[in-house]
Amino acid sequence: MQSLKNDKIEILRKEILDLQGIGVRHSCEQLNVALGPILKHMPGGIFPTGAVHEFLSASLESAAATTGFIIAILHSLMQSNKPCLWVSSCQVAFPPGMKLLGAQPDKFIFINTEKEKEALWAIEEGLKCASLSAVVGEINNLDFKQSRRLQLAVEKSNVTGFLNRLFPQSIRPTACVSRWEIRPASSRLPAGLPGIGLPSWKVDLQKIRNGRTGSWQIQWSDNCFKVLQSASLKVESSFYQTASA
Repeated sequence: MQSLKNDKIEILRKEILDLQGIGVRHSCEQLNVALGPILKHMPGGIFPTGAVHEFLSASLESAAATTGFIIAILHSLMQSNKPCLWVSSCQVAFPPGMKLLGAQPDKFIFINTEKEKEALWAIEEGLKCASLSAVVGEINNLDFKQSRRLQLAVEKSNVTGFLNRLFPQSIRPTACVSRWEIRPASSRLPAGLPGIGLPSWKVDLQKIRNGRTGSWQIQWSDNCFKVLQSASLKVESSFYQTASA
């Protein structure tokens, strides 16, 4: 009886996700994004692809950390060899450095625009193109109407979108599936070894549709994310949490 009840709940949960445009695909079709324990906070335990994810960057350091974090995720999404479109009006990404996070710069198409309005147009057109694995946009402002247009585009093409909002002037509700804030963390060296440590980030998942928020300190090692510290219940105050208080 309990097993039957659980099966019905699981069917209803998947139907709700489908109605919201973030349905979980069959395991044979789902790309594996190696987010480690963070995946437990994702809907269905799987990183939502075919959706738009929003990132907030209040400083140049945060913008650089966010760029690295997104590139590490793209390492998993680009295993199909489909290219990724990168649109910006003030590019933060450094293509040669992408190799450190498992991505190949020659698989990216970079578009630099003079105006943010042109960047938003290019992002939307890219998200409509099923021949791409993902679209990354570096923008400042985003309202609900604009985010809804982008989300509708990915629901048809199944392309995954990442919006790195550089120095946003205001934080308002959007149609994006998730909202993140990524900050740099001190790298850790393997015991007894000299040099520069592995890339590390403080990750704050502020919103995730049909999932759970949380905070972690993670590092990139062996082409996957490894959690160094989890603080899902008590998180460090961020720029946006302080500003909204």
